[in-house]
Amino acid sequence: MGKTYNWAILGCGKIARKFVNDLKLLKNANLYAAASRSIENAENFAEELGFEKAYGSYLEMVKDPEVDVVYIATPHAMHMEHSILCLEHKKAVLCEKAFAMNVKEVDQMITASKDNDTFLMEAFWTIFQPKFNKVLELAKDPELGRLKFIKSDFMFNADFDPDKRLYNIDLGAGSLLDIGIYPIFRSMMFLGKPEKIKTMANIRETGVEDSICMLFDYEGGEKAVLTSSFESSSINETELCFEHGFIKFERDPAYPIIFGKNGKREEIGFELSRGEGYELEAAHVMECMDQGITESPVLTFQFSRDLMEIMDRVRKEAGIVFPKHDLT
Repeated sequence: MGKTYNWAILGCGKIARKFVNDLKLLKNANLYAAASRSIENAENFAEELGFEKAYGSYLEMVKDPEVDVVYIATPHAMHMEHSILCLEHKKAVLCEKAFAMNVKEVDQMITASKDNDTFLMEAFWTIFQPKFNKVLELAKDPELGRLKFIKSDFMFNADFDPDKRLYNIDLGAGSLLDIGIYPIFRSMMFLGKPEKIKTMANIRETGVEDSICMLFDYEGGEKAVLTSSFESSSINETELCFEHGFIKFERDPAYPIIFGKNGKREEIGFELSRGEGYELEAAHVMECMDQGITESPVLTFQFSRDLMEIMDRVRKEAGIVFPKHDLT
């Protein structure tokens, strides 16, 4: 184990609580500071979860010389601003997905990381999960043949409230950036970037997309059908269809992977993480910092950029517009 790092949380919401509860599992992670736009919120968060300090200003927090690394859990529309603020004060950054609102913003974040020689990574926890890595291993079985088709969805039913994060267009609302990114991520991991994209989206009168179906077409003829929605409930599963078999897995880590080939099927187990899984990405960040590197070799800048570029293409094809974050 390397040195102990002082962690700060920028944005004290629901996802930050989940992350911090897993962060407690790491002996080299010290819960140092919580920062919110409201000192009351920061103090409540810090007291509840065991942080040493609370700040009612993000700027005040990043000026603290004891802060080593910042987990950014503010809404999507603020990720670029907050990431660059931290990077310019030489604070390593783990920023929640979606990394930013578009590729232009991702490029500015990457430039800030390089200019300040400071670590930056998108908090895409799936890539570190034992279950997903078991799927990657199984997919290499030559007896399966070529991967031809992917079906993947992520849905839950959310009450419509234009003032809340999921439906507030100024905060980067909509299912695409919030949960549609997961099916896109899975298709990208197995098939890369699509050649063609077609979409069907439900867009409310407020301009917010709350359901979208995406069809990806690849150069070799492979297809992916991907769906996200705030209007429906689902078991949220992914199926990889090969020439001679399939792999099916649910997002819920409690369920086994279903692996079929040559007419037979079996349930495949895997090692479970100690927490919900957020501790794995945090541990990786600190391993990178121990090595003195500023870019993750697992979740690279190029990967995050490619993922956002696909989402930009989806947005453009579906007519999803964020007035303050234009794609042109």
